[in-house]
Amino acid sequence: MLEIPGWIPFQRLAALLALLAAAVALAVVDRPTRFSAALRRRFLFGLPLGTLVSAGGVLLVYLVVQDGWSSWYRPIVIPFRAWSYFYPTGMLTAAFAHSSAGHLVGNLVGTLTLAPVAEYAWGHYPTRRGSTSFGSARENPYVRSLVVFPAVVVGVGLLTSVFALGPVVGFSGVVFAFAGFALVFRPLTTILAFVSGRVVSLFYNAMLSPEVVSSARPIFSTPWWSQIAIQGHAIGFLFGVLLGVWLSHRREGSNPPALRSFAGILLFSVSESLWAVYWYRGGETYVLFRAVGFALVVALATIVALTVAASDKPLREYAPDNSLFSARRWQVGVAVLLVVVAALSGPAMLYNTFTASGDDLPGESVSVRDYDVTYAEDVPNGLTAVFDIELFGESTTTNTSGVIVRSERRGIWTTAVSTSRLAFDGESTVRLGGLGWRERVTAVRDGYVVTGAGTAYRVFLVADGEARLAYQTGPVRAEPVVSRRNISVVPTATGYDIQVSSDSGTVRGPMPTENASTTLDGIRFVREKSFVFAESRGTKVRVARQETYN
Repeated sequence: MLEIPGWIPFQRLAALLALLAAAVALAVVDRPTRFSAALRRRFLFGLPLGTLVSAGGVLLVYLVVQDGWSSWYRPIVIPFRAWSYFYPTGMLTAAFAHSSAGHLVGNLVGTLTLAPVAEYAWGHYPTRRGSTSFGSARENPYVRSLVVFPAVVVGVGLLTSVFALGPVVGFSGVVFAFAGFALVFRPLTTILAFVSGRVVSLFYNAMLSPEVVSSARPIFSTPWWSQIAIQGHAIGFLFGVLLGVWLSHRREGSNPPALRSFAGILLFSVSESLWAVYWYRGGETYVLFRAVGFALVVALATIVALTVAASDKPLREYAPDNSLFSARRWQVGVAVLLVVVAALSGPAMLYNTFTASGDDLPGESVSVRDYDVTYAEDVPNGLTAVFDIELFGESTTTNTSGVIVRSERRGIWTTAVSTSRLAFDGESTVRLGGLGWRERVTAVRDGYVVTGAGTAYRVFLVADGEARLAYQTGPVRAEPVVSRRNISVVPTATGYDIQVSSDSGTVRGPMPTENASTTLDGIRFVREKSFVFAESRGTKVRVARQETYN
């Protein structure tokens, strides 16, 4: 049997050669000169230069501004979110920054597959009758491809930051704008480009990890839909649709049939989970309104399809004596879409005017320049609790627990690491910084799971090599009663104590080390590996075990 040396990337070569073979075979059979000619008619040099410039700019932000060059998988994120209108840096960078390498790659793939369709519809050469390619700066194909298109991309990105709800980050709002714009002109081509993005993602992952070995193991996760900025995606999508409708009717060209537009918009909206309307109840609990979300995307697809297909004729022919009906038919659809945008943006504009409270943080905190980092449990969220809105029994007022980061100067107040996340991992690093600098604070948890009760634990914050105790629970009493005595585990600044309580009083002593024992009030406590047992009168009961992490 032929053995292939391990140093040969056989699986990667197999995927790459299969792709190259398919490209060569199709080129020989189809000879795609017609396709190349179409690209040259619409693109300068036949290339979507505006798309490439935009994607390159986003990549540059990740590598340089977010320090992705030195830490590809763990960039600086917190200072570059859109926290509030009082923090311009976040508003300017949020749409072009990303939370991880996977987040970046996903949006770059979406850009490279959807943006060329939008740029093709826009075109590098003017289509207005009587215009010439170099008749003015605005009609110059170099300006249109290298200046105007990227400038519109930046403008839409800033709008998604300004009108998005909460501290968003990522280019996905602009990617959805590309899709909305492209769907107006070429709905089926857009869906094909969208599906091709899945192929590109699969190829990228095949090159990155050609073989994945997985086994059942405990993981910490939140619902997938709770990680999606639905409102920001919808805002970007509607911005793209509005731009597309305006341009299509300005050019007075033929628009796709309503059914085709409806199908394209509905397929894209469902595939990209624009229907996933959810609410955060606090305590890491979320509620998903699936039926309401489905109804909303169907209504959206209907409105957009009718607006795209509407003619330029005025409504006056239906009411000739009423000047209110002098608007064009397609403009009525635009007005409805603007109302939808206002309904989505209004709460965000109110929310983004609030900033972090200047109240003292609970517990011991670590300061890094203008940041304060602490750990607390069941405290009001410093941003969502500033004002309260109730709708359908849901409220914006929530309590939070975990590693809290605050910067009054930047208007930041966030739970960077939840209690559950830290309990699962045992250690987590929070990366702080700003333009030109970065620091880190590491949260470390240790503790004992007490039999029949909760967990006694401590949380330390480590910065510049110095550890500070930020939080410790109170005594946790074990369920077993030994010789009519209650046994508790008590966290202290230096370690853990065992406390024995009875009618005659309370005795405390240090937790025994591994393979050692200690006696308190006649009860012998033995540590066997990570387990702690209590022995008395021939009875041996487990009272605690050291907490382990994944």
